[in-house]
Amino acid sequence: MAWGTPEPVVLPPTGAHSIHIRGAHVSFDAGAGRTGPLFDNLEAEFSAGVFTCILGSSGVGKSSLLRLIAGLPPRRGTASGVVTDGDGRPLTGRIVYMDQRDLLLPWMTVLDNVLLGARLRGEPRQRGRALGLLQAVGLSGWEDARPEVLSGGMRQRAALARTLMEDRPFVLMDEPFQAVDAITRLLLQDLSARLLAGRTVVLVTHDPIEALRIGHHVQVLAGSPARLDAPVAPPGVPPRDPADPALVGLYRVLIARLQQAAK
Repeated sequence: MAWGTPEPVVLPPTGAHSIHIRGAHVSFDAGAGRTGPLFDNLEAEFSAGVFTCILGSSGVGKSSLLRLIAGLPPRRGTASGVVTDGDGRPLTGRIVYMDQRDLLLPWMTVLDNVLLGARLRGEPRQRGRALGLLQAVGLSGWEDARPEVLSGGMRQRAALARTLMEDRPFVLMDEPFQAVDAITRLLLQDLSARLLAGRTVVLVTHDPIEALRIGHHVQVLAGSPARLDAPVAPPGVPPRDPADPALVGLYRVLIARLQQAAK
């Protein structure tokens, strides 16, 4: 794979704003496998232009939190609350959401999937920029392929390229690198940290080292109902060296928080 050549167009910052969640309540339907509310009067804020990574045990509500911010209903249940930017405006039309699933349309080529947002909005399709992003995620030569012939990791890279195509100030990403090998994971982390600089990003991951590499803030979601703890702020500018002793120390802090949350 030829990574990063030609260099993709860097997404320009578009006036990043903070995300405010007020009075959020999410509960599941009967039979969903748990009792009690997932969130109850949840209050949270994600700082403007900051890359925030969310950790937490499986089922605690990380994906539901992203869906709440995106204005999507929970997969099983009901939700209420208010999500705005720092000026009190809704995020509608200014947000891009990358699901855990790649959600590629099987009847479209890889390139057309990356250009899907512009097509749905009736906007000009920036083919050159899309090709640059596919090159950057290691999919050069696969532009005309259908998703069915791609591996799981390749499909996820195509979904990442589609997300990066969307020129939005708010970016939500749910385990965006989970299906790729270790080296590709590092490369995609680096690419995302660079291209999303200046955006307000909330990324869900199960990997504390990943969070410490690319996050300005790292928070643990825990409890029932779930709450976010105080953010950990790794030193330096993302993407960071995972072998940095400072990150190793913060890794221990995050593991201790996760272990405490699991009790």
